[in-house]
Amino acid sequence: MVTAKVWVLKKHFEGFPKSSDFDLKHIELPNLKDGELLLESVFLSVDPYMRPYSQRNMKEGDIMIGTQVARIVESKNPDFTVGVFVVARSGWRTHFISDGKDLRALPPNWPESLPRSLALGTIGMPGLTAYFGLLEVCKMKSGETVLVNAAAGAVGSVVGQLAKIWGCKVVGCAGSDDKVAYLKKIGFDEAFNYKTVASLDEALRKASPDGYDCFFDNVGGEFTTVAINQMKTYGRIALCGAISQYNDSVPQKGPYVQMPMIFKELQMEGFIVSRWNNRWEEGLNTMLKWVMEGKVKCHEQVTEGFENMPAAFIGMLKGENLGKAVIKV
Repeated sequence: MVTAKVWVLKKHFEGFPKSSDFDLKHIELPNLKDGELLLESVFLSVDPYMRPYSQRNMKEGDIMIGTQVARIVESKNPDFTVGVFVVARSGWRTHFISDGKDLRALPPNWPESLPRSLALGTIGMPGLTAYFGLLEVCKMKSGETVLVNAAAGAVGSVVGQLAKIWGCKVVGCAGSDDKVAYLKKIGFDEAFNYKTVASLDEALRKASPDGYDCFFDNVGGEFTTVAINQMKTYGRIALCGAISQYNDSVPQKGPYVQMPMIFKELQMEGFIVSRWNNRWEEGLNTMLKWVMEGKVKCHEQVTEGFENMPAAFIGMLKGENLGKAVIKV
């Protein structure tokens, strides 16, 4: 019998998550039945969406939601071979049993030289969030100006690089000088530290005096209020996340967006990347190609040890990570 370690949601988060909100448990897994697989997690992901989704979809005592790259260690399913690596959405677990229906194999042309953890980042859900958000929601065109906040994170850093590939000017903001330096290193035209500028409005205006055609919003809140007033006529806003509001105990109030939306004739659309599940292979193959060609750079914040998952999750929500935050088991 295999004993799996799992992190459960001990107590729903009140405000910012705390280590005491999680509980580490050990679960004995049963022997495999015909058609089943035993997998061990190699890398696990922590992502901002886990904060609002835990409140929305989980009960206290549930295993924390999340995604991992896992290796098949035993198989009674003829469609899956021992040793193969897959992406699964099985939560914060070291080992788990699957019937194979919830697994997604890494692209068959994945090179040995490339870290498999990237299947949780640039060549995975965050990368495809950037890809489809820009392509299908922002509908950006070459020569336009794109604004992205939380630009040094797993999604934002890819947004900026993809926009450059497609011939756009890119402005990004982040929460430290080191992150700003990284954004400039990977090709952002303009980048600034939103925590140290005297005025966010002035910083945005200085970065692009003519305004913005596309705004890829990962933050929400005050930033969106300021940015929306600097959109060009017929501008498009992709609402990807609202990390500035995830840990609020009391919901934020207005101001309201109707006036600038009307007079600038803007389009604002929220989206979840699973809308394009039928095009997942297209996105993965494109991102893999661009990473291998060096057109898209990847940075990972790797935390060693399954026992450190809550700390990595909390650190990610505080903005301590540069690029994608992953845990190596």
